[in-house]
Amino acid sequence: MKKFVLIILILSTLSFDTQKEDAFNTGEYFKFRIHYGIVNAGYATLEVKDATVNNKKVHHAVGKGYTTGMSKFFFKVEDLYESYFDKETGEPYRFVRKIDEGGYTKNQEGFFNQSENKVLVKDYKRKTEKTIVITDNVQDIVSSFYFLRNHPNIDKLKSGEAITIDMFFDDEITKFKLKYVGRQDITTKFGTVSCMIFKPLVQTGRVFKEKESLTLWITDDANKVPIRIKADLAVGSLKADLDEYKGLQSPLKVKNK
Repeated sequence: MKKFVLIILILSTLSFDTQKEDAFNTGEYFKFRIHYGIVNAGYATLEVKDATVNNKKVHHAVGKGYTTGMSKFFFKVEDLYESYFDKETGEPYRFVRKIDEGGYTKNQEGFFNQSENKVLVKDYKRKTEKTIVITDNVQDIVSSFYFLRNHPNIDKLKSGEAITIDMFFDDEITKFKLKYVGRQDITTKFGTVSCMIFKPLVQTGRVFKEKESLTLWITDDANKVPIRIKADLAVGSLKADLDEYKGLQSPLKVKNK
């Protein structure tokens, strides 16, 4: 459950636009309902706000994930992820990661110095801090996907092709790869929606069955809203469906209701 909440927070930002205008703006809000089988396991939300960093107006993305009902008694999750990034370039200035996943906790904050390719990570739980060398154009875990929302080549991908970016997470740089699969119409609570299908590549292990265990559906319209996410786990599967939204740049395109 904890891994999936993290994935929701990551992927709930995935939407792309080939136009010059940004695919998102202040006030955009998504809420996802997470299911484990027939059980409603929890929710994940993501919202874009305004903030000021070094006297400059920036985007402030806030992601939250939490378990509900009986799931909360079996495995409590309360996650908070935040990112402050440039409105024009998408470069991150600061990130926050404060999580509680069944007793496993983290409380970190990172400060990027893009001109020197460094990030200062403060660990408030361990009362430590360290400076880590980063690559050019690196993104944090949340800003990564807002950066991808405005990627100019996403609609030009052919089946099997992918986009790869550098992402800073858990004190190291990782390659995040998103492979395009095809298109499909799916039924949602908002109506029938035409979607683009992607497979974010993940590491295999005790949580995921294989490298392509995740599947993402985003609307094939100007907004490219994440509508559905599915994860095949070592035991069972988890699914998240968009349950609520507001503040989109353009009306959500549906075929029928």
